[in-house]
Amino acid sequence: QVTLIESGGGLVQAGGSLRLSCAASQGVFSIYAMGWFRQALGKEREFVGAASYNGRSTEYTDSVKGRFTISRDNAKKTVYLQMSNLKPEDTAVYYCGADKTPWRTTMRREDVGSWGQGTQVTVAS
Repeated sequence: QVTLIESGGGLVQAGGSLRLSCAASQGVFSIYAMGWFRQALGKEREFVGAASYNGRSTEYTDSVKGRFTISRDNAKKTVYLQMSNLKPEDTAVYYCGADKTPWRTTMRREDVGSWGQGTQVTVAS
């Protein structure tokens, strides 16, 4: 288990950009895939994207493809979510999650072993 702390959320105008960070402590980071998820008000938490344990492969949900990019720096125990061309429908609390199974290339919500506390992203139209 790792402890995850997100940062970088805020208010942005439609078409703008934000970069979220998720830093890990108290655990091994580099052997686990990392995912980003979001939960809009009144909706279930949904998968946004994931990066493999080594960062060599990434996967995204269709609605963010071409706009969001996940990267990770294992030396810094940090995973990033670069969000561009933001839309009002991207408004949500964003969470990072660490896979509970090591050495995998992707993950889903049911695979999360540790969650961050979440960071609010609000996109104004």
